[in-house]
Formats: sequence, structure tokens, C-alpha cells
Amino acid sequence: MKEARWWKSIGDKKIECTLCPRHCKLKDGQNGFCFVRQNISGVLQSLAYSSPIAVHTDPIEKKPLYHFLPGSEIFSLGTVGCNLGCRFCQNWDISKARIDQKSVRHFTPEDIVKAALNCDCKGIAFTYNEPTIFGEYVIDISKLAHKSGLKTVMVTNGYITKEAIKDIYPFIDAANIDLKAFTEEFYSKYCQAHLQPILDAIIEIKKTGTWIELTTLIIPDLNDSSEEVKSLIDWVLKNLGSDVPLHFSAFHPTYKMMDRKRTPKSTLDRARKLALDAGIHYVYEGNVMTTVEGNTYCPECRRLLIERQWFTVVHNSLVNGKCVCGAPIFIMQ
Repeated sequence: MKEARWWKSIGDKKIECTLCPRHCKLKDGQNGFCFVRQNISGVLQSLAYSSPIAVHTDPIEKKPLYHFLPGSEIFSLGTVGCNLGCRFCQNWDISKARIDQKSVRHFTPEDIVKAALNCDCKGIAFTYNEPTIFGEYVIDISKLAHKSGLKTVMVTNGYITKEAIKDIYPFIDAANIDLKAFTEEFYSKYCQAHLQPILDAIIEIKKTGTWIELTTLIIPDLNDSSEEVKSLIDWVLKNLGSDVPLHFSAFHPTYKMMDRKRTPKSTLDRARKLALDAGIHYVYEGNVMTTVEGNTYCPECRRLLIERQWFTVVHNSLVNGKCVCGAPIFIMQ
């Protein structure tokens, strides 16, 4: 536990958390929506600090990040809790847990960096649950990581205030941001959140210089219409440009959506084609078996540059970030 940042007193031992757009107002003893930020005697405390529930070494492609250090291993950690309420959460067993319901471990920021180095990883990823809610821990780890030559990655839902972005993201090298849908109705009904703050956050995070890739989980009959996918693509092109990698991922029944069918690969194929036809250069499919849909191709000559089998890079012909035809590729090697 550590005294939190991003809060203010509103009198009589009540506080307001300013970390995410919920702005939870808490009486003494109350926890925020995320479960891991608690008002204790008029002071907001981060219960998740130095208390990860999961630590693991993953391929960076699993985040998914396909254009940031492709083929590398990254040390990954997450805690309990989340600041969204997604009915389709694929990690609901930890994101909906409270700190006293799981066997957490104690790892100081120094412990995490040491473990990453011992595992010969190129970086540290804050992932599995929503890392924004343990932002203090993220900052302290990231500062030490950079001193040791490690990169840092956020895998996030993007539900964060501008104030917190300015404090956290200067220490983050890359982020995969979930843009879960492109309607307010979807976010309100299925995530207990709002769309616009996430769109605003994506733009602000890009301004910090953090490398960005986006992921959209396509759910049958909820956010899979061509009209909605086109709206999302148009927003990406207008606000982020044609080089930002876009991942369309398949839904499988889980948590409170066990009655909904899996996403057919044909639906992902359609979304990918819409994005490529609109001018986005790098579009991928996830949570399904892929062939060409998981590879990276030159947007100029269409040459195969990086071949992937699931999360493994089996071929990489990039030379100094360029295709052999000379075209520069939007990638960080």
C-alpha cells in the first residue's frame, strides 16, 4: 500500500479520485470502482502498489504489439481490479477481484526490474488487468526500468484523465489501447463507461510520444457492423494517421456473455479489408488462426516483411527499419 496520486480532498474526510473519468467520490473507508484505491482517514491509498497477482514472461506480440520490438520477450505483470465493467472481460477472474480475495505477491519496483533483467527481457509490460489503476507503481517501475535500459509498455483501456496521462505516459515507451467499440451506447451498456474520454485519451497519449497500436474486440451483432467499423477506421485515419497498427480480435464466450457466439473469422476478414481499403497500412487479426492476416507487409511493394505463426516471429527481412524496396516501415526494432 502507498499513498496515491491524483486525488483531492472534498471535506469531512471525503476525497475525489482524479485518476480516471469516473472521478469516484469516496467517504472514509470506501474503495473506488476499481477496488484498489481506498480512502483511509481522508487520504487516498493505492492498495495494489507492489502487489501484483500475475508476473510472467510473454512474447511482445501477445500484448498485442506487432511493430514495437517484434520478436522480443517482455516481462509482464498485473494486479487485481479494473476501472471498467466490461460484460465480456476475458480476464474477469482478476479484473473483478478485490485485493483480499486473491493471493497477491510482494514485488517492489526494484524486484520487478531485476526479474526482467534476469529473464533477459527487453522491457516490462503493465498488462492482464487495467494498469492505469496502479499508476503510481507503473511510474516507479518505469523510472528504474529506463535506467537499466529496459522499455516499458502499457496494455490499457484508455480510461484515464488528461492529468494522469501527463504524469504517467512520459515514462511509457509503447501502448496497446483497447478501442472496444465506436458507439456511446456500447460503452455505456456493456462497459459501464463512456466513449469520448477514451478517444480524447488516445489523442493525448499520442502527443506524449508514446508508440501506439489499437485493438478492437469484435463481438457478433454488437460492434461488428460495417458502418461502425468504417466509423472507427475513419476516426483512426483522421486522428492517428495511416501507419498506426490496428488489430481486430475475435470474441469468445466468457464472463457475462456466455450465451453469445464466437466471432467468425470471416467477420475479422471483412473488418481488415475495410481498413486496408480505406488506407490503413498495417491491419491484423487476433484470437483466431491466421496466415497472411498476422504478417507485416510493405505498404509500397506488398513484400512480406515479418512472418508470424501465432505469437512467434519466424521471419523478419527488415533492414534498418526499411523494406528492401527502400520504403520506410513504421516500426521500432
